[in-house]
Amino acid sequence: MDLLIPEVGTIIWMLIAAGIVFFILVKWGFPMITRMVDERDEYIDKSLLAAKEANERLAGIQNECDELLKETRAEKARILKEATDRRDEIIAEAEARAKESGEKLIADAREQIRLEKEEALRSMRRQVAELSVQVAERVVLKELSTDEDQLLLIDRMIDDVKTGK
Repeated sequence: MDLLIPEVGTIIWMLIAAGIVFFILVKWGFPMITRMVDERDEYIDKSLLAAKEANERLAGIQNECDELLKETRAEKARILKEATDRRDEIIAEAEARAKESGEKLIADAREQIRLEKEEALRSMRRQVAELSVQVAERVVLKELSTDEDQLLLIDRMIDDVKTGK
């Protein structure tokens, strides 16, 4: 049982060694440990503060992104509306030009038809006049002496045909 009951000298040396260790721990160990715990606590507090600031900045950036998206959508809608309006204007202008062009073509065609009709009538009058002169020459058996006489006779005959004599 000697092992379980230490001697007085051993107890004194154990107390002296424990006191020296305790003194060393109190003098240099505990302050170092408390300083390191305090530094770690400050580091954690700073990290939490930085994380909080980062979250706030992230929320601000998210709000800015939302605002930019709203503005972008509004700008997109405005541009699309302007493009649609411009397209409608271009279509209306093209329709107006096409209508004007069509009306001009119709007017030109009518004028061309009128001119061709007049030319055809003049041509027919000449042919009728020549035939009339030939018929008149055969009937009268006499040829008119000058071109003026022929034209006068032709005009009289045409006037007679018009009036129905």
